[in-house]
Amino acid sequence: MNVPSHNFLSAPLWLINVLHIVTLSLHLIAMNFLFGGLAVILLGRIKQRWQNPAVLRYVKLLPTAMAATITLGVAPLLFLQLVYHRQAYSAGIVSGWFWLFIIPVVILAYYFLYGAAFTKTPEKHNGRYLLVSLLCFVYVSLVYSTVFALAENPELCRTAYAANPGGLTINPDIGSWIFRWLHMITGAITVGGLFVGWVGKDDDAVYRTGKLFFTWGFATASVFGMIYLFTLGEHLLGLMRTPAIWALTVGIVLSAGSLHFFYKRRFVWAGIMVMLSVLMMVYTRHHVRLLHLADEFEPSTLPIRTQWSIFLVFLVCFVAALGLVWYMLKLFFAREQNQ
Repeated sequence: MNVPSHNFLSAPLWLINVLHIVTLSLHLIAMNFLFGGLAVILLGRIKQRWQNPAVLRYVKLLPTAMAATITLGVAPLLFLQLVYHRQAYSAGIVSGWFWLFIIPVVILAYYFLYGAAFTKTPEKHNGRYLLVSLLCFVYVSLVYSTVFALAENPELCRTAYAANPGGLTINPDIGSWIFRWLHMITGAITVGGLFVGWVGKDDDAVYRTGKLFFTWGFATASVFGMIYLFTLGEHLLGLMRTPAIWALTVGIVLSAGSLHFFYKRRFVWAGIMVMLSVLMMVYTRHHVRLLHLADEFEPSTLPIRTQWSIFLVFLVCFVAALGLVWYMLKLFFAREQNQ
């Protein structure tokens, strides 16, 4: 029986890369609102937080943010597997049980977010509900970082699978993912501080809390980001020779500029600069992956057999999903203003 070949790209590689970088950036923004904002609300010193209208307004947005994070996360995962399916699937198999466990953990987190958003006694339940959700997200982020770092090291992936094919192996090269994970976590809390300060702009205590996490989160994420760069070893020199190093520089400048606009309470400009900064970081991350895999895999060698009808369906659904999320947020804030 002749089995159809799946080892081809259904669109030009440049188009897949662009869509992957854009959709992953949107996913990270939604994730930062969700995870980062949740961490800021739980860790920030806000007196009587569960009676604070701004905090409760943010909590009510979390289930929608969760839906947006998942929806926007599907597209970049598919684009990644379209090009790097061998690496991604192999790493996923090595850590198979941890990867599969993400599904019930996400459902659990979703359940408790809804519980916090709709409870009639927030002062009694919100702290515990949201803490459970936060721990679930920490687990998901940890598994994602370890698996995708492992996918960029095919030799380690083969060795780990040969040693334990049962799917219970966590990436043993801790240095390859620990600072990457810490950078992602602190970066999310940084952007979460921006969103919390934005939503609570009329409440001094909430705004100050968001400002505190935005400022110190930026400093901490920068430190972990720099350490992660130095863990790249020989690939750091290669990165310096690509356009990604300029994208990284622009991203850092944009992040610093967003702080200025946040302090001036010009939240729209601060938000735009953060979004562009995330886009630059994702672009840089794309080049780091190429450098890691350069000895074993070159995406440009994959044959291209265009399937434009599938891409058209994706684009229509993707734009419709973005419009729906925007409409939901518009309805939410309009109702809040009327109340």
